[in-house]
Amino acid sequence: MRMNDPMTDLCAVLSAAVSAAFEAEGLDRKFGQVRRSDRPDLAPFQCNGAMAAAKAAGRPPRAVADAVAARVGWLNPEVAGPGFVNLRPDDELLRQRGQTIFDDPRAGAALAGDPKTVVIDYGGPNVAKPMHVGHLRSAIIGESLKRLRRLLGDRVIGDAHFGDWGFQMGLLIVALEDELDGLSEPRLSARLESLTLDDLSALYPVAAAQAKADEAFRDRARKATAALQGGDATCLRIWTRMKDVSMAALKREYAALSVDFDLWNGESDADPFIPEMIADLESKGILVDDGGARAIFVHDKIVPKKDGSEGPDIPPLLVVSSEGSAMYGTTDLATIVQRVRDYAPDLILYVVDQRQADHFEQVFRAADKAGYLNKSQMIHLGFGTMNGADGKPFKTRAGGVLRLADLIAEAKEKARARLRDAEIGASFSADEFEDVAHKVAIAAVKFADLQNFRGTSYVFDLDRFMSFEGKTGPYLLYQAVRIKSILRKADEAGFKAGALQITDQAERSLILALDGFEAAGIAARAESAPHFIAELAFGLAQAFSGFYQNCPILPEKDEAVRASRLALAQTTLRQLLMCLDVLGIEAPERM
Repeated sequence: MRMNDPMTDLCAVLSAAVSAAFEAEGLDRKFGQVRRSDRPDLAPFQCNGAMAAAKAAGRPPRAVADAVAARVGWLNPEVAGPGFVNLRPDDELLRQRGQTIFDDPRAGAALAGDPKTVVIDYGGPNVAKPMHVGHLRSAIIGESLKRLRRLLGDRVIGDAHFGDWGFQMGLLIVALEDELDGLSEPRLSARLESLTLDDLSALYPVAAAQAKADEAFRDRARKATAALQGGDATCLRIWTRMKDVSMAALKREYAALSVDFDLWNGESDADPFIPEMIADLESKGILVDDGGARAIFVHDKIVPKKDGSEGPDIPPLLVVSSEGSAMYGTTDLATIVQRVRDYAPDLILYVVDQRQADHFEQVFRAADKAGYLNKSQMIHLGFGTMNGADGKPFKTRAGGVLRLADLIAEAKEKARARLRDAEIGASFSADEFEDVAHKVAIAAVKFADLQNFRGTSYVFDLDRFMSFEGKTGPYLLYQAVRIKSILRKADEAGFKAGALQITDQAERSLILALDGFEAAGIAARAESAPHFIAELAFGLAQAFSGFYQNCPILPEKDEAVRASRLALAQTTLRQLLMCLDVLGIEAPERM
């Protein structure tokens, strides 16, 4: 038996064969699923279905395993323990799979069988505030998921969804009014012209603190928010300038991270949908009075509370405040209405801090109750925190929140130092050295994040992340650049890639690593978890390193063997660069 479907990975091929063997033994095909082995030192693949099949059939597990193994002798089976079937595909099957991946423009990344239209909501910084390290994970994970789904055939719309329409805007308007002792001309025009993001970032914490301590100030800010949302000309003018100043900085910092959005929308872009949405909610009878405000009750049940009383399992979603302004959840709900109208998504993914889980549960239940979108079509992809050495959310040495621009600058400085220590770039121009340092810095920061499952927290350690050895972004870049250098030299020598053949165990290991791309992509898409791709990229880089050490490429005298090894190098580079692109990492041409 050999491969029938050239786009099928080895696990699928082996599963089909072993499932047929189970069926031939009068057992259910489902027991024949093959997976990568937990002990690759013993065999690359294994099937563990014999025990369950034996229990269902009332037969000894080992006898079932022996019978199945006898039917797939071409897979070099070996029965171990109580009935594990270890499988070792022969060189010809591995060669065929490697050749298929080499011939495939997608380097083994199969398109999804159920392409969807997906909106990914990630980023989410507030206008009028500088980005800080707390915005990093949303940007990195969201960008990677967008790239992954596009690679696998989904139609994806990435939306930044800035916070630009809520109470913080009212706070800043009132703070500016107090600074100018009113909003009269020409002082207002002069101040708006000189306004910078640093000005706004200095104003905001003072205004927020005053709002907590001064009820009158807080009420003024609420009224200013309502005036802004009601279309007051002066408030809109101030808001527009604050937004323009902020957006220039935000776009610059996202670009430094190689993060981009299809929609640079904010909460304000959903505002035109709010009046009609509120009327619709009222007509459906689900918008009710709640202490002077109006809300949607979204609880499923009444549950006991800590004080001994009973109440809803989740609080109502406030839609209109007692002052008449839209709330945080209002714009999120209206944004769903907008997205459904504009894109008819099958799925909306929210890449937002795990601490927002309760809020999104309210919004999703409200959208479902209103009939805007089924709850199952909206998923909050919460993530853990990026921590310092003390295990607490990352701070500056002074205890403050580190600005994202400062983090990137620090990463670039460490990258420069590492490049100099490794004696890399001495012959580069200043511009090329800076470009390489930036790519190394971003690779270090991004891979350190994406190698973890998004739901877990991790300790941020730039010194460790910046190493050219071990499981790091710079290590992956080094391997990619090494292959680029080999292929350039091969081209200069006139060497060409040719048909694959297997002459060494390192070639087998490399083909097995290449074969994992399809499964990693499927798993990453299904779980919305880019760490599957990060893990594959690292395994591929390691496999190539072993191949490079054991299988001479350019020095190989046998032309057919050299052509085969060049083909493996080319395939590895294509697949590694595709993985890096999904992770939002760019490899330089040389290092």
